[in-house]
Amino acid sequence: MKRFHTTSLRFLKILIALFAIAAMPSKFAAAAEKDFHSWAASPPMGWNSWDCFGTTVTEEQTKQQADFMAEKLKSHGWQYIVVDIQWYQPTSKGHDYQPGAKLTMDEFSRLLPAVEKFPSATNGQGFRPLADYIHSKGLKFGIHMMRGIPRQAVFQNTAIKGTSARAADIADTNSVCAWNPDMFGVDMKRPGAQAYYDSLFELVASWGVDFVKIDDLSRPYNAFQRAETEAIRQAIDRTGRAIVFSTSPGETR
Repeated sequence: MKRFHTTSLRFLKILIALFAIAAMPSKFAAAAEKDFHSWAASPPMGWNSWDCFGTTVTEEQTKQQADFMAEKLKSHGWQYIVVDIQWYQPTSKGHDYQPGAKLTMDEFSRLLPAVEKFPSATNGQGFRPLADYIHSKGLKFGIHMMRGIPRQAVFQNTAIKGTSARAADIADTNSVCAWNPDMFGVDMKRPGAQAYYDSLFELVASWGVDFVKIDDLSRPYNAFQRAETEAIRQAIDRTGRAIVFSTSPGETR
């Protein structure tokens, strides 16, 4: 069991304090100002699937890790079980990525757990059953996410929930991750862009997610990454759920 890579406590506090309170709706601002330190009062401790499983971790393997953590590590402060990248890609292998692979996605341009890996996600349940299992152990559940909107959604020009905009309307096809082929960046100046992130985290919150590790977001930290970081923080706070937001810079090349 290894402690997973996450932001420092200082950076977590900066993200939450600067982005959350300034950007969120007023009905959540007072509560967040009082409570945000309790979301990650110390650097989160837990297990992340990447090092051992790469893109291939399954529901059963995740449950096994939760069982072990609950029995052996929970009493020492370990609490997060985090499913890393490509839980939405049914045929992913190892630590590499397959350009053009068909991703599991709903009609609103949002990625869903592949049932081939997470069978309890059938019938639109998403990660809720797995999160419930992990919560039943007294632990917290997290997922990895990539910045942006699926390229598959842009090519199919699928809908964005809560707006008349569609995926191609908000995508910045020049903003791409250098090492992962799944996503385009989102141009936050375009109508429907915030609605996309709001809808995405509404879904994530409905699954009972407690932690998100969002990749390709902080290296380089330019104006585009900053705009998406602020949009993500605002979308999380609009859910009303205390979700720890950890940025991951991705690879350096």
